[in-house]
Amino acid sequence: MGLTSQSTGAGILECDLKVDRGGRDDKLIALAGNPNVGKSTVFNSLTGMNQHTGNWPGKTVTNAQGRYRHNGKDFTLMDLPGTYSLSANSVEEEVARDFICFGNPDTTVIVTDATCLERNLFLVLHTLEITDRIVLCVNLLDEAERKKIQVDLKALNRLLGIPVIGTSARSGRGLDQLMDAVYAAADTTDPVNAEDLKGASAPVPLKVRYDNVIEQAIDILEPYVRSLLKSQIDSRWVSLKLLDGDESLMNSLQKYLEFNLKADEMLIQKLDEAKLLLNNAGFGQEQLRDRIASTIVSCAEKICCESVTFAAETYNDTDRKIDRIVTSKTFGIPIMIGLLGVVFWLTINGANYPSQMLASFLFGIEDHLTELFTQLGTPSWVHGILVLGMYRTLAWVISVMLPPMAIFFPLFTLLEDLGYLPRVAFNLDNFFKKSCAHGKQALTMCMGFGCNAAGIIGCRIINSPRERLIAMITNNFVPCNGRYPTLIAIITMFFAGVLTGPAKSIASAALLTAVIVLGVVMTLLISRILSKTILKGLPSSFALELPPYRMPQIGKVIVRSVFDRTLFVLGRAVVIAAPAGMVIWLLANIYVGDVSLLTQCATFLDPFARLIGLDGYILMAFILGFPANEIVIPIMIMSYMAAGSMLELDSLTQLRELLLSHGWTWLTAVCVMLFSLMHWPCGTTCLTIRKEAQSWKWTLVAFLIPTVTGIAICFIVANTVRLLGLA
Repeated sequence: MGLTSQSTGAGILECDLKVDRGGRDDKLIALAGNPNVGKSTVFNSLTGMNQHTGNWPGKTVTNAQGRYRHNGKDFTLMDLPGTYSLSANSVEEEVARDFICFGNPDTTVIVTDATCLERNLFLVLHTLEITDRIVLCVNLLDEAERKKIQVDLKALNRLLGIPVIGTSARSGRGLDQLMDAVYAAADTTDPVNAEDLKGASAPVPLKVRYDNVIEQAIDILEPYVRSLLKSQIDSRWVSLKLLDGDESLMNSLQKYLEFNLKADEMLIQKLDEAKLLLNNAGFGQEQLRDRIASTIVSCAEKICCESVTFAAETYNDTDRKIDRIVTSKTFGIPIMIGLLGVVFWLTINGANYPSQMLASFLFGIEDHLTELFTQLGTPSWVHGILVLGMYRTLAWVISVMLPPMAIFFPLFTLLEDLGYLPRVAFNLDNFFKKSCAHGKQALTMCMGFGCNAAGIIGCRIINSPRERLIAMITNNFVPCNGRYPTLIAIITMFFAGVLTGPAKSIASAALLTAVIVLGVVMTLLISRILSKTILKGLPSSFALELPPYRMPQIGKVIVRSVFDRTLFVLGRAVVIAAPAGMVIWLLANIYVGDVSLLTQCATFLDPFARLIGLDGYILMAFILGFPANEIVIPIMIMSYMAAGSMLELDSLTQLRELLLSHGWTWLTAVCVMLFSLMHWPCGTTCLTIRKEAQSWKWTLVAFLIPTVTGIAICFIVANTVRLLGLA
């Protein structure tokens, strides 16, 4: 990364901010910016498929690293977390600040939104206090033009004293010029070119000047701090951070540079002297922080006044008119539920035929595998374990899980790119606040509709550890893609089956949406209970940005959702489902006397299962479906038909007759739906919780809470209906 053991202290930084450059002499480029400015679009457009992701060591924040070649030079781009400042008030801000300060990037590219440049300049000015090796990327120029906003890039170049490049990353406009500027800024051997990019009239990057008394306090500290740090980091900025009491930076200095500034007696004396000067002028620590922030904001406002022109004061009236409807107290929630119903209707209808085709193809392969095993003369139990157990389970998981995910995730991503999902968080924020939880939990809950494991990963956007745990524990109350087949089949057989044609699918989608709403209600209820018991605390405040509405790029949405979400989640499910198939086959084919282990286990569980409106076979199917919820229905069929491997009937009518013949009633169907909605997370989700929470204890809590809740709700419903004589 350009850091040496002499300058930083043996490998300390290497282990924490390590960047894989593939053994080449790449230039390291940090990509920073606010959320929703198109930073990831810039990153993806430049690096394409030459990228990989992971976690920052010890952090629940994802990093993305990619490679790009320009003018014969290799570049490694590090996509930093989206952040509004570098004050380190959150994990994201701390990661971004530490990488810019101690990762020693050759250049930092800050991506901004041309439609709201004033707000974005706060981060630019913050970063200029740390380093002057910056290229400013003014993105979304196409959006600005549509809203009749004119950005004078030359004026910005002159005022900021750094290279300024305009881009529209979604169409690729300006990206070559951006990399030209990055190339010149990173190439210290070509000062003429770099000077040209900065502009002859303002070659020195802008540094924010504060009130005289603050500048005097900085002058007291800065010379001595510079002598201690030896230009490894900007001494003026560190002096300012010492004055405002930034403990996080002090910890990072000790961690990465092995400097404990607060252990230096001379520095402590100078710090006391500077603070006394500030206190006499009426600047306590909070007042100092406020004045620093307000000075940067004022500077950003002044720069925008000289470089940004609004052709009309109503440039964002369309967005505001839409928001007055979709975020209103009257229409916000109904529109949200209606959209959810449409997404489910499209998923239900669209997944039927692809699922059937995929199942036919995969089970056709099973026939060929059976012939191969027969020709090889392998024992029947080997064929049973590997083909009827492992392969058949995988075939069910893939054929049932892949088509709905391939439809749901792109639809979800389209809403995300359109800018609607932050409006969902806005609509639900008040409900989560009343539950003492975090408003961003609404976004993680939406991700859980596709896959709870993806929802757990999405909890990283919540800064508070307490509220992040609440979101992870309760994410399972929204049904994932794997539970849709069970819910849809039961709704269709027992409740929407009397209808025909389009009315049948509409009724199914409406009932499924009602089940989802119940899951949301349970999420809020359990979140409040957790906040008042084992995870006590008040909800934290956060800034929720409502980005402008944008036309999604459908092609890129499909590719990104398929590769980044669908295949990723499917891969995790496959890894767990394969050994589960072997276990299921063994339980169904190992007999003690005349009864299989599967039947014996179901008989043992039956009395308890009856109390909660189920039976032993149903409960056993849920237990064996722990690796992947998609296999619950096939296990039920196999158990009821006493077959040795998983089966599926030709139609839902045959399945309904089979279930009725084994004692199912409408109450059984309701309890199965409730238990499917509220029971333990699947194996993939549990592993993800363990990875994200770094704790088996919280993984166990996340397993037990929905399970206990599901059992309690089913018990209450089943026995209330029985007492009333309705079943």
